[in-house]
Amino acid sequence: MIFLKAFLVGGAICAVGQLFMDCTKLTPARILVLFVVTGVVLGAVGLYQPLADFAGCGATVPLTGFGNLLAQGTKDAIREDGLLGVLTGPLSAGSAGISAAMLSGLVVSLIARPKSK
Repeated sequence: MIFLKAFLVGGAICAVGQLFMDCTKLTPARILVLFVVTGVVLGAVGLYQPLADFAGCGATVPLTGFGNLLAQGTKDAIREDGLLGVLTGPLSAGSAGISAAMLSGLVVSLIARPKSK
């Protein structure tokens, strides 16, 4: 049952993104930023965590989940370090994902040999 919940919620998030691409003049980059900011706002007010608890990876893997991770990291760091947590919280919470993305991009660029147009 957890797989079905993850599939339905993750699919719904992706379907919303596809609708934005098809029905608006927003560029994909702006839609990605919109998803991250939405995740930050919903995480900051405490609405995203119940969705993540319900759907698991269906809610934490999309970009809205990354935004929620940044908000949670900021809240935790502010609790521990005070105002300095505003700067250190998001970076420490998202460091594993950011590092994995950067290393994956480096490896793919070495294998694929991209060329400029």
